[in-house]
Amino acid sequence: MAYDMKPFNRDYFDMSPSEMFRDFGRQFFSNFPETKSVRTDIKEMEDRYELNAELPGFTKDAIDVSYENGLLTIKAENNMMNEAKDNEGRVIQKERSFSNVKRMYSISNVDEDNIDASFKDGVLSLSLPKLEKNKRKSIEIKEG
Repeated sequence: MAYDMKPFNRDYFDMSPSEMFRDFGRQFFSNFPETKSVRTDIKEMEDRYELNAELPGFTKDAIDVSYENGLLTIKAENNMMNEAKDNEGRVIQKERSFSNVKRMYSISNVDEDNIDASFKDGVLSLSLPKLEKNKRKSIEIKEG
């Protein structure tokens, strides 16, 4: 019985170490969950901050937004591998993946009770109203 010494159908004896590592990494890591970054635009207006975050491939229900202690957190999880079975024909190949993202932003002076969020065409839009100047807590500094 002969054994094939070519993992992934490649002859690693004819490759440089960097080619071997790159090829092995591509094969090895292709089976792990994908983690992506959230591309974000943040604008400061006079009365609010406007944030647009790209979350393509996610649904509104898969996104979680929270704001606590001056920290805005956006999390999204997409598990396309658990899709409903197709009763039409035989599935030969399924190219869906599990992906998740999490991004945190330090944004202070936000009226957290009036944050507005919407999601359309893969873009999460947040309007973060600023606290009114007279609502800011000012601390008096005493001598001594």
